[in-house]
Amino acid sequence: MKTCRPYLIHILQEIEYLLTESSPLSFEHFASDETRKRAFVRSLEIIGEAVKNVPDSVRQPYPAIAWRRIAGMRDKLIHVYFGVNYHLIWSVIQNELPDLKEHIQKILSENE
Repeated sequence: MKTCRPYLIHILQEIEYLLTESSPLSFEHFASDETRKRAFVRSLEIIGEAVKNVPDSVRQPYPAIAWRRIAGMRDKLIHVYFGVNYHLIWSVIQNELPDLKEHIQKILSENE
């Protein structure tokens, strides 16, 4: 656990950034802001890359987290240069990251 703790902390930091930055926005405001769109996509890429560094021994006790889906989204974002689905990006931030934040906080607190 000690070797992957920095990755879990990094995931949590990116989630907190995304939730904080998106909270005052509507989808329309987000979609019209090129800088935010790029920053939010990059944060999701970072989360996905960090997830890939969390070993199965840490992942297995937490099956509620869609580890493979998170890593898969990173792969799609990093390799798709045109046609990023910003509705999907927004949906993930608004609907999935709050739960992921709770799960990551739980993992960190249970493994201090």
